[in-house]
Amino acid sequence: MTDMLVKLYDIKNDWNFIGNQEKLGITIRKPIGPEKRYVVDWVRRKFMMEPWASETDMAFSNRPISCFIALQKKKLIGFACYDATALGFFGPTGVLRQRRGKGTGKALLLACLLDMKLKGYGYAIIGSIGPGEFYRKAVGAVEIPDSTPSIWKDMLFRL
Repeated sequence: MTDMLVKLYDIKNDWNFIGNQEKLGITIRKPIGPEKRYVVDWVRRKFMMEPWASETDMAFSNRPISCFIALQKKKLIGFACYDATALGFFGPTGVLRQRRGKGTGKALLLACLLDMKLKGYGYAIIGSIGPGEFYRKAVGAVEIPDSTPSIWKDMLFRL
C-alpha cells in the first residue's frame, strides 16, 4: 500500500464538522490521559491490529496528545491519530463498521489534519493507505510514487 500526501495549507481552517457531528449525537474530541488504557484496548479489540494499538499508545505520549476520538452516547465509535509512527504522519484511524456513513471518519481526519496545521506542519503524510479514493475526495490527497512499503519496511513484524 502506498503513502499519500496532503497539503495542509490548502485545507480551510473550518471546524464546523464538529458541530455537524454533534447534530448527529456524535462528539469529536481529544481524549485525556486517564482514558489512555481504555482507548488503546478498544483499538486493539475492535480493529484486531496490535500495531494500531501501539501507535495509539504512542499518540498518548505526545504533548499535546495527538489523537482524537468519536463518541456516541458516551461510547467510543472511532479514533484517529497522528505523529504516532513518525512526525508528520496521519494514522491510524478507524470507525466502527456499523457507525460508518455519517461523516465521522472524515471529521476525525479533519480534526487531526487541522491540529497538525495549527502546530505548523505544511504537509501531512497518510501512511500505507487503504481507501485512497476517500482521502482524495476528503482532503485532496495525492499518492506518493514509490512509497511502498513506506516507513514500516524494516518493522519487526509486518501488517
